[in-house]
Amino acid sequence: MPETMRAAVYQGEGRVSVEEIDVPVSGPGEVLIRVETCGICHTDLKKIEYDLLPGPRIYGHETAGVIVAAGADVRKFRVGDRVIVFHHIPCGDCFYCHRRLYAQCPVYKKVGVTAGYEPAGGGFAQYVRAMDWIVERGIEIIPEGVSFDQACWVEPVNTCLKGVSMLNLAPDETVAVLGQGPIGLIFTMLALRTGATAIASDTIPFRLDLSSQFGAIAIDPRTAAFERTLKERTSGRGADAVIVATNAKGLVDQALKISRPGAKVLLFAQTSVAERVEISGADICVGERMLLGSYSADVDLQAESARLVFSGDLPLEKLISHRVPLNCIRQGIDTALHPGERSLKVVVHPQESN
Repeated sequence: MPETMRAAVYQGEGRVSVEEIDVPVSGPGEVLIRVETCGICHTDLKKIEYDLLPGPRIYGHETAGVIVAAGADVRKFRVGDRVIVFHHIPCGDCFYCHRRLYAQCPVYKKVGVTAGYEPAGGGFAQYVRAMDWIVERGIEIIPEGVSFDQACWVEPVNTCLKGVSMLNLAPDETVAVLGQGPIGLIFTMLALRTGATAIASDTIPFRLDLSSQFGAIAIDPRTAAFERTLKERTSGRGADAVIVATNAKGLVDQALKISRPGAKVLLFAQTSVAERVEISGADICVGERMLLGSYSADVDLQAESARLVFSGDLPLEKLISHRVPLNCIRQGIDTALHPGERSLKVVVHPQESN
């Protein structure tokens, strides 16, 4: 094992620099993972862009790699196992866990994977240490033949599967998915698997083309055809459910406008305390709509999300538009923050040189 490694360290005020730091040491019940792929997630981008947490920290939590060291008492895994790792796992026995509100569990809120400094996921580094409660319940083995680039999707798929499960879509229902970035496209794929009709909106033609390939009715929301199609597909009522998969201004208001009375509206991308949403109270109260929030992963869906990813049932590698070595992570972050006409998911390969 090397004594030092490269890591992209967030310094605060939007600054990220690649530095040489010590390789973490795994203790009893812990494992050390060599990171092969880590996706760049918009949750981390928000923390960097808006300076939500103080540095230094090493972000990155969509992590796939290989176990290279295991501490005493580790029985479920061994050196050489190819794995994905979740950075949050709940205690399973508190007030919130008993109500399946795992993301509100105090233990869940503790980050259990680190490359150094204050634990923050650590996937933007060459090695990460997974703590004992993560090793116990938060690691899944990657089957042979599944690439690390495919495997790194397990955590984001889990978060979307949680949201779709909350909506409890029926095959005769119509769901509108607002935003067709990587997360919106996953939502579209999962919604279609329920048998529901998915109407997807985005302003970028490349993303709409992918939505159509996956089976959605994909329309630019700036055109009259968007609302007209929704009305035609629902006998004039509006969508039975709406997923707000991006945080563009005005989308929550639009979601209420295009939904029928009694519809469910799921907020997924509104994760910053600085974001404010102004809506008509009557749209909720008089229209008897349900406004739902969904955040982070559900440990009960962990095995199913891994199965969906590892089986190839979801063509997730099609969503990767950029692969960057760790030394070029600033370029990757900028691409993810300011996507071009053909930009989608950006993943980091920490073991690669320029």
